[in-house]
Amino acid sequence: MSESIISVEHVYKSVTDSTGTLDILRDIDFRVPAQQTVAIVGASGSGKSTLLSIIAGLDTPSRGTVRLAGQDLFALDEDARAALRAHKLGFVFQSFQLLGHLTALENVMLPLELAGRRDARQAAADMLARVGLAQRLGHYPKVLSGGEQQRVALARAFVVQPAVLLADEPTGSLDFATGEKVMELMFELNREQGTTLLLVTHDAGIARRCERRITIEAGRMAADAA
Repeated sequence: MSESIISVEHVYKSVTDSTGTLDILRDIDFRVPAQQTVAIVGASGSGKSTLLSIIAGLDTPSRGTVRLAGQDLFALDEDARAALRAHKLGFVFQSFQLLGHLTALENVMLPLELAGRRDARQAAADMLARVGLAQRLGHYPKVLSGGEQQRVALARAFVVQPAVLLADEPTGSLDFATGEKVMELMFELNREQGTTLLLVTHDAGIARRCERRITIEAGRMAADAA
């Protein structure tokens, strides 16, 4: 097995309010080798999305360690974590998370421009062509269908050639047929780039397409199977 690109080490997450303490994650522990495809599955409220946010360094664990490419995320300050995300991670969300005031091309250019890439415009145009949107470069999100918006989001995620792609219910806002096409495209791009894929889903069909499935129940790892 190749070296782990992601290490989640005894991670706990609890939140406390006036009603007491709620344990969201309890002793989550697993490793993901480079280029593996992993589905994180479980019922709504089981802690899947919280786990993904912690792996991204967007949320902090109450206890435990997360390493990305060998780097302890929570030994870094927020700026350093953001820089690591920019270099190593791509994101695809259920709600697309496109910037409404930017065109499709500008949305895909944005992470390249933040990384200082001089070829941002051409690289973004090429990636949008790869996802079948060469004729939509100048369109704003509001005039694109849900499937087109998610393809723009895929282009934005993959254009930086991330080591890891984190996807949170990427077909949750799409009809079945559109979702199938988007997932096929995601897996194609993942294979082409040799990316490690960590995918949160409640869709058993999508989960079966991954090499490995980690089941979260009530904040605990209930299963880890190939």
